Amino acid sequence: FSLKELHGIFPWLVESIFGSLDGIIIGWNLRCLQGKTNPNEYSVALDFLDPSGPMMKLVYKLQAEEYRYDFPVSYLPGPVKASIQEQVLPECSLYHNKVQFPSSGGLGLNLALNPFEYYMFYFAISLITQKNSPVTHHVSPSNSAYFILVDTYLKCFLPTEGSVLPPPSSNPGGAIPSPTPRSPAVPFSSYGMHHTSLLKRHIAHQPSVNADPASQEIWRSETLLQIFVEMWLHHYSLEMYQKMQSPHVKLEVLHYRLSISSKHHGSPAQSSYQALHAYQESFKPTEEHVLVVRLLVKHLHAFSNSLKPEPLSPSAHSHTASPLEEFKRVVIPRFVQEKLYIFLQHCFGHWPLDASFRAVLEMWLSYLQPWRYAPEKPPQSTEPLPRSVPEKWATFIQENLLMYTKLFVGFLNRALRTDLVSPKNALMVFRVAKVFAQPNLAEMILKGEQLFLEPELVIPHRQHRLFMSSTLGGSFLSSRSPAVTDASFKVKSHVYSLEGQDFQYKQMFGTEVRNLVLKLAQLICQAQQTAKSISDHSAETMASQSFFSWFRFTPSDMNGSYTGNDLDEIGQDSIKKTDEYLEKALEYLCQIFKLSEAQLTQMMMKCGTTQDENGKKQLPDCIASENGLILTPLGRYQIINGLRRFEVQYQGDTELQPIRSYENAALVRLLFRLSSVLNERFADQMEVLCSREDFVGRLCRYHLTNPQLVQKIRYSPVVRDRMSQNWGPRISLRFLASYRTLISLLMIYFLASWFYIGPVGCTFIILIGYFLYAVIMTFFFEGWKPHEH
Repeated sequence: FSLKELHGIFPWLVESIFGSLDGIIIGWNLRCLQGKTNPNEYSVALDFLDPSGPMMKLVYKLQAEEYRYDFPVSYLPGPVKASIQEQVLPECSLYHNKVQFPSSGGLGLNLALNPFEYYMFYFAISLITQKNSPVTHHVSPSNSAYFILVDTYLKCFLPTEGSVLPPPSSNPGGAIPSPTPRSPAVPFSSYGMHHTSLLKRHIAHQPSVNADPASQEIWRSETLLQIFVEMWLHHYSLEMYQKMQSPHVKLEVLHYRLSISSKHHGSPAQSSYQALHAYQESFKPTEEHVLVVRLLVKHLHAFSNSLKPEPLSPSAHSHTASPLEEFKRVVIPRFVQEKLYIFLQHCFGHWPLDASFRAVLEMWLSYLQPWRYAPEKPPQSTEPLPRSVPEKWATFIQENLLMYTKLFVGFLNRALRTDLVSPKNALMVFRVAKVFAQPNLAEMILKGEQLFLEPELVIPHRQHRLFMSSTLGGSFLSSRSPAVTDASFKVKSHVYSLEGQDFQYKQMFGTEVRNLVLKLAQLICQAQQTAKSISDHSAETMASQSFFSWFRFTPSDMNGSYTGNDLDEIGQDSIKKTDEYLEKALEYLCQIFKLSEAQLTQMMMKCGTTQDENGKKQLPDCIASENGLILTPLGRYQIINGLRRFEVQYQGDTELQPIRSYENAALVRLLFRLSSVLNERFADQMEVLCSREDFVGRLCRYHLTNPQLVQKIRYSPVVRDRMSQNWGPRISLRFLASYRTLISLLMIYFLASWFYIGPVGCTFIILIGYFLYAVIMTFFFEGWKPHEH
């Protein structure tokens, strides 16, 4: 087709594949397309959308002619959308020279994107917009076509080996030019390992006429990464947006934006606060979203770790380092660190307290361990000892201190509110404890905290905010505060850039966090005791449910209450795993925070006091009052996490209980009517029999009355009101409606037929057997008296 025709169908084709931005058109539904269920469509889609496939060839073909396509600003992430609609320039260079600010207002704004950017915008945002697509079968996110394509694009445009493959040319020997509206590759001389000023980042990302031509080779790499980060991570509330910048920097950036806006549009832009005043994004990431972000984090670690060793000579480095190598050097601190930290904070604070948090947890742990994705292999050793964290990663840990410390405190607060008896929750605590217990890691984190807390004896208090200024920070600090080391400055710059100058840092190895760890250790001990009691209870239940007990005719479980946990349904193997996870987690926490054996012994003794003399759990923590027992906050926590419970039993008329799942509803109603007729007809005779003092009286009292219920009726008006009028001796036939009883009777009749015993004889045998059972139970509970026998 001609380029004109391809230009016309390109937006329709992209929308047909990835779906519409409003989610109405589903498109190819790549998120639910899997090779196991749809192998043909799966392979065709991957081949068609491959970096060297037909779709990308079309993109590059249109790219050569510099076509532009409109992307609505209203579908951008909340912070960017609110900023652009109020005519405030976003920080990310991805949006520069793409927005035309209308003079009448901020409605109907569009971004003018080149074909590559347009394609990647739709691809990235389809992960968020297509949340409610229909799913007819179970989908594994890591096996979907979308997940595989993300991995493929990352490996192609952010290669760990070699360089980025050049785009295929539509003309033999021709080349595809890079987009001209802006310099796609940033002059890397303006990069720095610390983007200490948002103003510096604005200036650095402005179009550069004299940009290095060699840097043009990675414009696709930078564009792809910026789009992924912006679409997947740039989501947070207004409060978080205001908190992430110090007042000095917000004023600095505001002045710069005002000058740009007034220069281009002739109308003053609103202030930074007013620009986002009406913004409040309701952002709820899905588990699939988090898994894709984790894939991005893992690949960026591998991409960054593939950086070639620096040459010894600085002059040689300046001449031999390629733009791709420089890009690897700054990719994480420059593009990912800030937005990922805010994204993780949002997830830690808003994710439900259930096992699905495991996806967020693993993404966080992946970012904390860049050494896992280093190209060098660990030395082989026969002893299965944990690998020590190399000293060279101390700089990364210090420059990401909040990722380790503040988010660890956030996890502690979550763990203190979860049910640690659950195997999945116990596994999460074990994973975090195991990662932080790696040799040398705790020492490096402690060193980073010491650098941050290093006193600033020279800098006056009113000038602390100049930490964020790139124009004044270097010369001012070097001339007036030689006491502040370079490492200390980097750590403080990292903390203040993410949390602001008024941030009150909470030390990970301080007293407050240590007390939280002790509480968690105590909860681990309590959870171990609870898991053990559940295991013992399950073993006793299995032992008591013998073959003959299954044939009982008495409704002994009518008044029972559920006393278990989700472990009851999982089995003894999972209970054993839970105990192992908790035991190892407790051991790791002791290693990290240097907990002594005496402290552990004291906690174990406290947990042991939860068992009374009979080995049963005590009641939840309560306070006695005039109106009875009132739960304390500790008591509520104990009930929510299954550590303690009240013995709740049905106290009304057993004949009027709701029909159970193991009962036949029609038989229950029929037998209730029959028993009501018999009780009304023979009430006087049963009363006389129960008043006798001989064996027959005891037999009737045991089987026709309920002494405990009689006591409750006499002393509880509530129970008396809920009981039927006739609460004296009576016949109950409801147990015959149980499926267990029906199956037992059928089995007895079936076995009797083998011995040629008819239905009448079989019924007579059943009645004789039940009478013998009743006599034996009477002797057992009422006592044996030979002279009355």
